[in-house]
Amino acid sequence: MTAERIAPVVPTDDLAGAVERWSALLGVAPTFVDGDRWAQFDLAGGRLALSGADRAHDGPAVLVKVPNLDEARTRAQALGFQVGDISTGPHERRCVAIGPDGYAAILHSPLS
Repeated sequence: MTAERIAPVVPTDDLAGAVERWSALLGVAPTFVDGDRWAQFDLAGGRLALSGADRAHDGPAVLVKVPNLDEARTRAQALGFQVGDISTGPHERRCVAIGPDGYAAILHSPLS
């Protein structure tokens, strides 16, 4: 398994307010907003994601896009990560993997 993309994910209880503040700070509008659940900014080859109402994890995390979620989940478990169940959202399948250092990764694959 090789990760295809990584991005920081910042959780918020006020997605609309966070989008407004980050847009002003970054000087750009978000490239994608999905209601009150998700927004992302893509610029300079990087991505910042904001997770709102339908978040996989309550703290900051690293979003890791993988080609095969089942394989990535199995690999993370073998490496000692505490891995949650796979859930399906409107655009992706995902699971949270907490490393021994306490940091979280959200492993995800698009639905198609």
